[in-house]
Amino acid sequence: MLRHVVVAYKKDAPVGCGAIKPYDDATMEVKRMFVPLEHRGSGVAVAVLHELEHWAKELGFGKCILETGIKMPEAIGLYKKSGYSQIDNYGQYAGVASSVCFEKSL
Repeated sequence: MLRHVVVAYKKDAPVGCGAIKPYDDATMEVKRMFVPLEHRGSGVAVAVLHELEHWAKELGFGKCILETGIKMPEAIGLYKKSGYSQIDNYGQYAGVASSVCFEKSL
């Protein structure tokens, strides 16, 4: 269950979202990042990701990890630009050739 969700709005319409969930005692996993195509490039994803990281830090976590697909160049670019480093695929993504995983110390 995801309890920590951020939804970004422009006027009264949702324009992006993301969530975090504990992975272990020190690590939060970023999940469900999404911004509709028409709102990409406007800073929504950066703002949502920053808020999720801030929230994770407030909750006492020292690191965020995440998974995305190798066919998601915009997402990969967002995470690299945001200070994430590529890591070996973890957990359920270990050995999944279509996945790429990242981490960032908070």
